[in-house]
Amino acid sequence: MTIQRHDTKPRMSRAVIHNNTIYLCGQVAGPEHRFETMTVQAESMLSRVDALLEEVGSDREHLLSATVYLKTMDDFSTFNAVWDSWVPQGHAPARACVQAPMASPELLCEITVVAAVK
Repeated sequence: MTIQRHDTKPRMSRAVIHNNTIYLCGQVAGPEHRFETMTVQAESMLSRVDALLEEVGSDREHLLSATVYLKTMDDFSTFNAVWDSWVPQGHAPARACVQAPMASPELLCEITVVAAVK
């Protein structure tokens, strides 16, 4: 069983594939959206998930699990509105959503996902 690491840096890889399972590193909004609203940041973050999944041979229909980190649970319903329009009907992954401090004060959300290879 080989382990494939993509875009590996000293502290992490952007994605790791093992046994046809893809593990993505935490994704946040793109730099151009980091001072925007929760809606804009969530859309940007999920767009980055889409791009990374495509890069490593998967898509959102193959999501297995997601862990969502929100700076404040006050944004829970706003985040869910974006999430609900992003997840394909019938393909919702197992999901957890927690409040957590962010690595940078302007960030409002982060996500880690696990997906199957297409």
